[in-house]
Amino acid sequence: MRPILPADAPAPDALLNTLLEVSQTGVMLLRPIYEAGGSIIDFELEYLNPAAQRLLGQPEHPAHTLLSIYPHAGFATGVFAFYRDTFESGVSRQEHFNYQYDGIDGYFRVVARAQGPLLVVSIADDNDTPRTAMQEALRRSQQAEQQARAAAETERNLLQAIITQATVAIGLFQGDECTVTAANDLICAIWSYPKGEVLGRPLLEAVPELVGQGFDDLVREVARTKQPYIGEEMPAQLRQPNGRVETRYFNFAFQPLYGPTNEVIGVVDIAVDVTEQVLARRQVQELNEQLQQLNTELEGRVQQRTAEVQQALAEAEHQRGQARLQQELLSQILGQVPAIIVTFSGPDHRFTFFNEHYQTLAGGRAVLGRPWAECIPEAVLQGLAAMADGVYNTGQPLITRETPAELVHEPGRSRYFDITAQPLLDAQQQVRGVQVFAMDVTERVLARTERETRQRELQTIFEQVPVPITILQGPQLEVQLANRAICELWGRSPAQVLGRPYFEAVPATAGQGFEEILAGVMQTGETFFIDEQPVQLDRAHTGLPPLGYFNFAFQALRDATGTFNGLVAIGTEVTDQVLARQQVQQLNDQLAAINEEMQATNQQLADTNHRLSRTNADLDTFVYSASHDLKSPITNVEGLLLALREHLPPEAYKYEHVPQLLAMMEDAVARFQQTLLHLTDVSRLQQNTTNQPPEAVDLPSLVEAVRLDMAPELEAAGATLETELDGCPTVKFSAKNLRSVVYNLLSNAIKYRTPQRPPHVRLHCRHVGQHVVLEVHDNGLGLSEAQCRELFQLFRRLHNHVPGSGVGLYMINKIVENAGGSIEVRSELGVGTTFTVFLPATE
Repeated sequence: MRPILPADAPAPDALLNTLLEVSQTGVMLLRPIYEAGGSIIDFELEYLNPAAQRLLGQPEHPAHTLLSIYPHAGFATGVFAFYRDTFESGVSRQEHFNYQYDGIDGYFRVVARAQGPLLVVSIADDNDTPRTAMQEALRRSQQAEQQARAAAETERNLLQAIITQATVAIGLFQGDECTVTAANDLICAIWSYPKGEVLGRPLLEAVPELVGQGFDDLVREVARTKQPYIGEEMPAQLRQPNGRVETRYFNFAFQPLYGPTNEVIGVVDIAVDVTEQVLARRQVQELNEQLQQLNTELEGRVQQRTAEVQQALAEAEHQRGQARLQQELLSQILGQVPAIIVTFSGPDHRFTFFNEHYQTLAGGRAVLGRPWAECIPEAVLQGLAAMADGVYNTGQPLITRETPAELVHEPGRSRYFDITAQPLLDAQQQVRGVQVFAMDVTERVLARTERETRQRELQTIFEQVPVPITILQGPQLEVQLANRAICELWGRSPAQVLGRPYFEAVPATAGQGFEEILAGVMQTGETFFIDEQPVQLDRAHTGLPPLGYFNFAFQALRDATGTFNGLVAIGTEVTDQVLARQQVQQLNDQLAAINEEMQATNQQLADTNHRLSRTNADLDTFVYSASHDLKSPITNVEGLLLALREHLPPEAYKYEHVPQLLAMMEDAVARFQQTLLHLTDVSRLQQNTTNQPPEAVDLPSLVEAVRLDMAPELEAAGATLETELDGCPTVKFSAKNLRSVVYNLLSNAIKYRTPQRPPHVRLHCRHVGQHVVLEVHDNGLGLSEAQCRELFQLFRRLHNHVPGSGVGLYMINKIVENAGGSIEVRSELGVGTTFTVFLPATE
């Protein structure tokens, strides 16, 4: 056989490479890619000759697979199926393809055959071959299809940008249960639930706070009647980010959403939160994302095509109709959005869309296709066009708040807008225009300005009024306003009280009954008057006495909803009048008797004091002697009882009363011994207190030591001990005696606790005039008025459910009295008790 190549021909490999380089026909080598089951799922592009590189716009060795470079080579065109079937058949096959995707547009003749592990493909441009009318019609149909897809994609991108970047809240409800099928971030923020928790769930299940408020009935009514529902300043109870449910107010529209055959497929909720306009007017809520589903369906329908030309033409026409329907529906929805929406194209910002709200604002001057500056020239003079220039040139969004603007057809009137400007991008992610969302917030700005002006005027007036006035607001009764007169009355500066809860700003008034008074005024809204109320105030640094008398008037304040949200308090100090009247009354009642009896009374007092001193001394001596003399007999009785136990025959213990009587006798002996010890302590009390000179005692350290000693008792009772000792860091007193006072008062507060609540004890100290005041307050069982009168009697016990002897309070009362002080007690059954110890303030 004669050889194919001449004898002097180059080597086959070199000859093949040269042949592939000079060939005008594209040649590709493809290597199949298999999935785990052995099926071919894609091809690697191993090699493209120069003709194939020019034809397909790819390098010699492309880095990506066939379907990643040409995704439409799959289902849309059948190219991949042709390659796969040819490789698996092992025979040579050829096909004509009209490929109008992935940046390629033309007719191609393709011949392929498997060669070992590779598929050899020859591809030639067949565009010059004459086509039948049917083929040309099919090509025009495909081009129309592509244009419809591009238009739909543009509309879909615009809609997606508008929904995502909208400054209003949008939601879509479908079905009888009003299932939330779309919701943007703003409506989720209004509901205070993440998007993942609401999508796909019935409205009342996703947002349970709306149960019983009627919004679901309105949605169903709109879907049934196909009539939109517009709500203005409608109240809604909604959960807030802090977890509380509050009333918010909204402007909203429930708009039926129609499908291709004019059936209602859902209800669009477009809402604006206008709470600030109702208390000073309202803001933006929901826009709908449901139309994305229409785009997806449109894309699916566009991709459907048949082999017959008439079917392809009908499908293309159907896709164009769907694009028009989508654009009309988008315009309908955007026209109803209670916000200003405008889109511009190009660097000169030509109008491509504006809703009715913008056209009304512009006085009907906006014209599609005309430059913004030409239609609305004041936009240039006031810097608005420059803002759009910045967004267009930088591609960065711009957000402004309360931007002022004046319109030429509204001379002398300023408007204010919240503006969001976003770049519009084309398929290559290049800026092709700008879209603007704006909310007219003029009423909100003017209302806030008027409110601030009135507040400043009110503050000025209040500052000039000589009568003490304060305004308290909110559940914590925060001090919103306090004029100079009431700050002087409190002994506090404005910086110490403004913005703080009342009882935190003026702590000295706590525990004096004002808590109940203020709560009653806030609850009932009735004005409350108090005349000549005694009040203890911490104002020693002002030179005024701590105890004063005042006339008060408390008037509740209502907010715009009629709820009591604060009160006005007006106080007038009448201390001088009260004290003067009291003094005059006392002088009038006592002057005559004092003049007649003064001499006799003085002598009688001297005699009485002498007798009392001797009696007290004799009593102390008697008590000490009696307690000492009785120790031996009772010790003997104790020894006899012990001997009796040792010598009683075992048979005697078989009688049930014998062990009981012995135990009772021993208990009586123990209690008698305890009583003798208390008598000894009492007899020594007078001498010990007079022999204990006062010294500088570090009160916080002493209280901390007592706390440590009582730690097991506090822990067992589950009690909390609160101390406030900054006012008295050092106290002049006998350290031993002061420790006894503190220990007894704290121990009693824990012993006589109530099982209804955990014990809470508060110990604080302050200087009041010439006294050091030590106060212990608990929330325990409390005492009646009769019990309070018997509290400091020797061996007097008022509760028997805890161990005690009735000596502790008697002893600390004697300690305080012997030092020149006094003890007061205030108590209420079931509420708690307060012991107030007045000690002389020794310099």
